[in-house]
Amino acid sequence: MSVDPSAPITDLSGVGPSLANKLAKLDIYSYLDLLLHLPFRYQDRSRVFSIAALRDGDEGFVEGTILGCRAVYGKRRSLEVTIRDDSGQLTLRFFYFSKHQQQQLAEATYVRAFGQARFIGKRLNIVHPDYQTFDTKPPPIQAELLPVYATTQGLNQKRLRALCGALSLLPWEDAPGLPFAALRYLHRPADLSQVEAIREQLALQELAAYYIIMKSRALQRQREHGQALVRKAGLGRELLNQLPFRLTQAQKRVIAEILNDLVGATPMLRLVQGDVGSGKTIVSAFAAIRAHEHAAQTALMAPTELLAEQHFLNFSQWLAPLGISVALLTGKMGAKERRATLANIECGETAIVIGTHALFQDTVQFNNLALVIIDEQHRFGVHQRMTLKDKGRAPHQLVMTATPIPRTLTMTLYADMDVSVIDELPQGRQPITTHTVANSRRADVLSQVLAALKRGEQAYWVCTLIEPSEDIVAAAALATFELLSEALPNLRIGLLHGRLDGDSKIATMRAFKAGELQLLVATTVIEVGVDVPNATQMVIENAERLGLAQLHQLRGRVGRGGIASHCYLLFESRLSQTAKKRLSALRTSQDGFYLAEQDLKLRGPGDILGTRQAGEESFRVADLGEDAHLMQEVVAYSEGLLAAPANSEERRELARLLSIWAPSDAALLSV
Repeated sequence: MSVDPSAPITDLSGVGPSLANKLAKLDIYSYLDLLLHLPFRYQDRSRVFSIAALRDGDEGFVEGTILGCRAVYGKRRSLEVTIRDDSGQLTLRFFYFSKHQQQQLAEATYVRAFGQARFIGKRLNIVHPDYQTFDTKPPPIQAELLPVYATTQGLNQKRLRALCGALSLLPWEDAPGLPFAALRYLHRPADLSQVEAIREQLALQELAAYYIIMKSRALQRQREHGQALVRKAGLGRELLNQLPFRLTQAQKRVIAEILNDLVGATPMLRLVQGDVGSGKTIVSAFAAIRAHEHAAQTALMAPTELLAEQHFLNFSQWLAPLGISVALLTGKMGAKERRATLANIECGETAIVIGTHALFQDTVQFNNLALVIIDEQHRFGVHQRMTLKDKGRAPHQLVMTATPIPRTLTMTLYADMDVSVIDELPQGRQPITTHTVANSRRADVLSQVLAALKRGEQAYWVCTLIEPSEDIVAAAALATFELLSEALPNLRIGLLHGRLDGDSKIATMRAFKAGELQLLVATTVIEVGVDVPNATQMVIENAERLGLAQLHQLRGRVGRGGIASHCYLLFESRLSQTAKKRLSALRTSQDGFYLAEQDLKLRGPGDILGTRQAGEESFRVADLGEDAHLMQEVVAYSEGLLAAPANSEERRELARLLSIWAPSDAALLSV
């Protein structure tokens, strides 16, 4: 009897409710989900290092005599095991350990350990290695390649390997269309010689499924009938005359493309790509005005309450003088205020509704929704976008992103959309001078920032962590805030991070924007959408830990006014070659599209659009950095399947492809 790939993961022996909940955090709900949860690398367990030969970052076996085993107490308790071979000494360190484990290591004579060597202070350690103890000299190792999976709290590699191994033993051969042999090989390859070729073939299939879904959505949209929003009262001209700034030629071009789309009854689906500070928001306002001229409504969805409020303030400032009502709808509203807002939306009194995920809720009913605007679109999944779209009668959709997508990827990732690019910054914007600075010279940076603050300017100080960590050598926002507050007692310093509640975040950001705070210590929560023209200094701690796209976004928080701005990238001394290239690229260029191309070349495994969980652009096997060269082949293969006649073998292949790689999306479409 063949296996049903869609069978729930709880059908697998040993998977109870608790384990199922942990697997759900990895988006593993079925047998197929687990089979597609492929290793992101392999541990080569074939090499034993002499301790003296180990370098920072090396991964492999070490073995030696146990010299000592003791619990030490510092900022954090740990177990130190000192071992020695013929070449030198090394410390095995455990932050989580039991009395039994301590006793076992204390009583043993020899140990063989596998892990990654790294410096803690000035000493080379292996933290939480896999290990075996011996009373006599260890026997020769059994060389093997072990898969390493993305995991979550409470679910270790050993358990995941066991689950994938159990899955491989099931009778998969009869599952139609499933590339089982290839997937099984990737879970436990005999050697690495075929891994890349097999992974690439699966990546091509996954990207093809994605492309087919995109194209199918575009074809489906062509069959829909929405509202034709033709030119009417000329409120857009009134706004243009009232603006305190001039639109760039790029903004004018993109506005014309959008308004031209809105004239037709076929719903618009247009992506606007614009670098940080290029002025996408004002472009979207002209589209909202066109909808209002037809007594229709616009919904603008932002990924955070902070960004939603900023959009609300901008739209109100621009459109209230034209008699256009704008409302803000967020999850933190009081019951009375929320009821009144919902009533105004439902009766049509409110023309433009701006909010976060709160817009998805069933209680939000529109009177006549004709336009949906999605900001930072990669932060929302397709199902979220469709939920909002379904609140109107085939509304037009305008999606915006400040994350430039490399040109080599656009044709595949956005096969369902028309694409506009704002490739010009507003007049008067000053270039941002970017400095790469070793952490040992942070006092010089502080001096430069302090001089700017004394001139009446403002500054950001960004940290990658909220609290200090012994596992990660990086500056933390809480500790940095305390240090700067102590060192600069006469300055007004604020703190902003992801653990603060929504009200506190907004209050802090309002105070900074109003100039009540001079220096804002923050995590990367300020990456998107914060607009403070008086902020001219950006300090980014541990810049080597961030990707180019994120660094470029953060840098874009300054240089938004008419004052020359500076960005300081602080880095630790031991930089990898990739980190050096990344920081060098940022220092020498402010072109987001160029940097996106460099990011694509440098990042390796990962997702250029953000996190692996960021909506629809999350791939199981495909990696945009590794697989950009496949795009032409993906398009040709996909178009061939789409062009095939009904009931042909190609159409059956298409159906199998979608059932494996995009089952939930395929259910939304008829392809």
